Amino acid sequence: MLLVQKKYPRWWFDFNRELQRFANRVYIYVALMDDTYPSTDDHQAVHLDYEYPNAETELSRGMPLIKWLLAIPHYIVLFFLHIAAFVVVVIAWFAILFTGRYPKGMFEGVYRWSNRVAAYAYLMVTDKYPLLSLKA
Repeated sequence: MLLVQKKYPRWWFDFNRELQRFANRVYIYVALMDDTYPSTDDHQAVHLDYEYPNAETELSRGMPLIKWLLAIPHYIVLFFLHIAAFVVVVIAWFAILFTGRYPKGMFEGVYRWSNRVAAYAYLMVTDKYPLLSLKA
């Protein structure tokens, strides 16, 4: 729709945002960052929000054709970071087992970066290229 009609329907935006919110709740639960079973409708401890873009002024018509290609460096780095995140989750499991607490330094980074890349390359809510950084 962006390419042909220069429109981004609100219902499509809402569906994508809620689906990504649920996926984040599942990821956080699997990564042992939250003990609450992921709900399909409550927002729980994970908060994710994107502003609804004005397709006429904020989004470029031809970018959906090449955004996935421009995000390839992110895919490569995130592939290795997700492997490292898996190792960190295993280490965190032992830390939780022995100390009863999740180590704070292991708590953030990769999922935030993944969300920025998804917002750019898949959800098409921004034309701003995501930073190659764990923070931001």
